[in-house]
Amino acid sequence: MQSKKPNVLLISSDQQHWMAMGYNNPEIKTPNLDRLAARGVIFDRAYCPNPTCTPTRASILTGQFPSQHGAYTLGTKLDESRPTMNDAWHALGYQTALVGKAHFQPLASTEEYSSLEAYPTLQDLDFWRSYTGPFYGFDHFELARNHVDEAHVGQHYAIWMEEKGFADWRECFQKPTGTKEGQYGRWNIPMEYHYNTWIAERTNALIQQFADQDQPFFMWSSYFDPHPPYIVPEPWASMYDPATLTLPETRSDSHSANPRFHRFAIDADATYEDYGLEGKWMHGVECHVQDEEKTRQDLAIYYGMVSCMDHAIGQTLDLLDELGLTENTLIAFTTDHGHYVGHHGFIAKGPFHYEDGVKVPMIVSWPGHTPEGQRSEALQCLVDLPVSFLAAAGLDKPQAMTGVNQWPVWQGESPTARDHCIVENNHEPGCAELKTYIDERYKLTVYRAFEDGELYDLKEDPDELHNRFNDPDYVVIKSQVLQRFIQAEMAKEVLPMPRIAPA
Repeated sequence: MQSKKPNVLLISSDQQHWMAMGYNNPEIKTPNLDRLAARGVIFDRAYCPNPTCTPTRASILTGQFPSQHGAYTLGTKLDESRPTMNDAWHALGYQTALVGKAHFQPLASTEEYSSLEAYPTLQDLDFWRSYTGPFYGFDHFELARNHVDEAHVGQHYAIWMEEKGFADWRECFQKPTGTKEGQYGRWNIPMEYHYNTWIAERTNALIQQFADQDQPFFMWSSYFDPHPPYIVPEPWASMYDPATLTLPETRSDSHSANPRFHRFAIDADATYEDYGLEGKWMHGVECHVQDEEKTRQDLAIYYGMVSCMDHAIGQTLDLLDELGLTENTLIAFTTDHGHYVGHHGFIAKGPFHYEDGVKVPMIVSWPGHTPEGQRSEALQCLVDLPVSFLAAAGLDKPQAMTGVNQWPVWQGESPTARDHCIVENNHEPGCAELKTYIDERYKLTVYRAFEDGELYDLKEDPDELHNRFNDPDYVVIKSQVLQRFIQAEMAKEVLPMPRIAPA
């Protein structure tokens, strides 16, 4: 008989725009995520704590902001000594598992900062066949590091392909002979060996195991798509016609009053020196200009990647139904950050905090406990996930976590749990270092190294085309929002213990 303790299943994608969901956009098909939404709550104002992978994923695990847990950008690692929600799950008698993308550690390793996700360990399959941990408190973990055909393939995914008898798997993860570029559009890997198939199969096997043992579980099913490169097997590669898709509207003058990173990205003739960025190289700080035909092709494949992932997710939803676990499983779906496919003239990601990059899709469902088929404008931050998951299981917020408890909001018992969200981005300290404050109406971004800034009125200007940071008509509003921003920063300070005496 199933334990009364609720199971918790977190399903995440990677770099998924909030509009790349069927319930938001009729041009894309996500039937399984749509059915999850139909029996749960769609949160239309959910935000990531950082618009890159490692910081946000570490925040989901720890319940802290990147400036608190230390994995503040790509190329850093989450220190293994940091408390995670797995500590609390174990105290409650849960089994914990992660299948898919972790990215808590970098691709490089040093004597001072070792990394299990770095070369050569990354591709030492004998090591991964026998390694049982520790890995951030997960009782069971099966990992991979590559996005589609990247050469970083290895770890448990490569082992799985070999165990399946796919002896030629390496041919699917190498650049075509005589070229410098990887594949584009159609990936030559058979669908039965795609990492979506691996994640769904291994997620389901572990859920089956936990069910057989009558063991409550926290499972993180972590997908890699639709993070570029843009490739996916058939039939998904040709599922969408580029000519029929609606591209985001852009305006050539929309960055004239914006910070240098934005202007640099749309200046095809720019050099780093032209914008005072000499001596720096930063992921996403580059020219983002490309023609409409290429953007349409990218978007069509991007949608195909989402639909392919949705198909795999449906297999896990089906299994929960078959095992009778759906009624006792809290399921959350989200992504680690957003994506640009022509939005504001940008491609992929960078030090930009438009809604396209920092707002994320989010669904929460637990039949009988969360409302069905509803949408909410309540502000959500992904740093709140572990606090809220544990609250649903009956545990108070751990002292080290700074996220807020959204469980009453998820249940429909409270209209909101927070009046603001904060997005951090410390990608290059002293240069690309910015923070954003978002409340019900306004969005303010400040830069540490420059006097540049951004202020948007999301009610009057939801497309964020008019930067009011230096607008004299917004002086008072800017001052008010700045004060709220400082107060919000003070409120999220980590308190290592409660006060237990007056002196």
